[in-house]
Amino acid sequence: MPKHTQIPAATAAPPSASSAPPIRLPTALPITVNGKPYFHEGDPAMPLLWFLRDSLRLTGSKYGCDNGQCGACSVLLDGKAVRACSLPMSAIANKSVTTIEGIEAATLHPVQQAWIEADAIQCGYCQSGQIIAAIDLLKRKPRPGEEDIASIGNLCRCGSHPQIRRAIARAAELLQGDKK
Repeated sequence: MPKHTQIPAATAAPPSASSAPPIRLPTALPITVNGKPYFHEGDPAMPLLWFLRDSLRLTGSKYGCDNGQCGACSVLLDGKAVRACSLPMSAIANKSVTTIEGIEAATLHPVQQAWIEADAIQCGYCQSGQIIAAIDLLKRKPRPGEEDIASIGNLCRCGSHPQIRRAIARAAELLQGDKK
């Protein structure tokens, strides 16, 4: 299992009197996940998705295609949607990650509320990635058009794209204060 810790990483021992060079320990990569600081001390090539799911036990982001195409693994990196399955840990040092678990609060996020209203969930597998992508879109374009919504590109295998598109449009209304 990959190593991670919430305390500072260990440093290499001071060099001995021998002629052997000191052993260099891997550098711990600092990362903030859902507002909490962590250090990843494992393989810097490890995909973010595996760190989230296997090390931190945050299983809302799903494994889908392993090449960044489907979007089931989407998370927010410094507020922008990215595909966690193809993003190495080395690329996220000193950055902030928000997973679907990180947007939960005492009340539903407007995108989550819109998902419920539009009955957008069927099997649910892609939904965390869809919601993350919608949050990113609505932050960039508060009043998205049909083309903007269609450009998200996350895949839904059970065909709930029409409901998802309605949910994104409704979320835009909720975020703008339109209580239709």
